[in-house]
Amino acid sequence: MMVAVETGWLNVLRRYLIAMAVGNLIWEFAHMPLYMLWETGSPREIVFAAVHCTGGDILISVTALVAALFLLGNSRWPHVGYRRVALATVLIGIGYTIFSEWLNIEVRAAWAYRDLMPVIPVIGAGLSPVAQWIVLPVLAFWWTAPRKDAP
Repeated sequence: MMVAVETGWLNVLRRYLIAMAVGNLIWEFAHMPLYMLWETGSPREIVFAAVHCTGGDILISVTALVAALFLLGNSRWPHVGYRRVALATVLIGIGYTIFSEWLNIEVRAAWAYRDLMPVIPVIGAGLSPVAQWIVLPVLAFWWTAPRKDAP
């Protein structure tokens, strides 16, 4: 027997944000050794940075999804246009991440990569933060996608 999951927009939004919050918290701690803070910061500073960045990731997640819904959604979402909104959300997240990495690495010097961080040529953004905004939203949208019950 298959248990039906409520797939109204509010439940999808809740599940998406839970997935993104948990996923980003794990990712932030996992890729922290790729940043200079790993070598220069105290354990308390490292934990604070990971939690702080997760809060920012949640804000990016909400903003990207709302922008995608505003631009491409309709009153029948998530049952109609789900993939279109998901793709737009991922692209907005990636775009913001590339901009943010450039701003905080090159302009503000708010953080720095260690030599261990693979950097994407031309754009200069770290591979890990860009991958974060591909992998996590894709997994979150997969998990929250409306599914048809099996016969």
